[in-house]
Amino acid sequence: MNARTEPAETGTDAISRPPLVRELLLVVGLFLVYKFGRLLATGHTGEAFRNADRVWNLERAVQLPGEGSVQSLLLHGDTLVHLANTYYATVHFPATAAFLIWLYLRRPAHYVWARRVLAVVTAAALVVHLAFPLAPPRMLAATGLLDTAQVYGPSVYGPPQTDQLANQFAAMPSLHFGWALMVAIGLIVATRSRWRLLWLLHPLLTLLVIVGTANHYWLDALVATAMLALALAAIHPPHRTVTTAGRGAGTLVPAARDEDAALVGAGR
Repeated sequence: MNARTEPAETGTDAISRPPLVRELLLVVGLFLVYKFGRLLATGHTGEAFRNADRVWNLERAVQLPGEGSVQSLLLHGDTLVHLANTYYATVHFPATAAFLIWLYLRRPAHYVWARRVLAVVTAAALVVHLAFPLAPPRMLAATGLLDTAQVYGPSVYGPPQTDQLANQFAAMPSLHFGWALMVAIGLIVATRSRWRLLWLLHPLLTLLVIVGTANHYWLDALVATAMLALALAAIHPPHRTVTTAGRGAGTLVPAARDEDAALVGAGR
């Protein structure tokens, strides 16, 4: 990206970059707490299926489109459904990690903001998972949906009774969608490219994948969106450190001193 569309990194950004070791410990610690916390919700199979019936009936009552309409599109070809399963299995964590790494290296203050938002949303999601266990639509016979990962592969889940790595009754909210939406919003806010709105294709594709593979209900994504909106309302992004001047093509001038001070403070 050129100087007209992408703000250059300044000395202020370098000063505001948090210590790498501390950030690694924070991110890894958050991930471990979330993974172990999800396992606390296991053993609530009956409640998870009762909640699934309620969610499915509520979606029909408010006339949300059926998840089956998305899955039927994927099932037109083995290759397409296999790609959807692969996307579900492989993109979620790497895309979020790449997003945070890029922000840390290029937009440190935005990194701190994004990390805080993701931490709040993830912690709130864990509380919902514990309070409202929910079987995904692929497990609910009433949906008539296929477990595409089991049928076509690849699958990241084993049998629910023996799977020790994940709580499969934690469908709501969908962090697959919530994190993908935050990645798109974060990149839109932190960059100035004229094409930056195209980042919204990531959460859109993620939404179609999680619904079409019968891993999530529409309501899972809606709840994740609401939780992210609340987090974004409470945690504001930093101000930009530079602004484009109208004196010449590609000329950049420093922003006001108080804006620089706010950015430094955001990184502490």
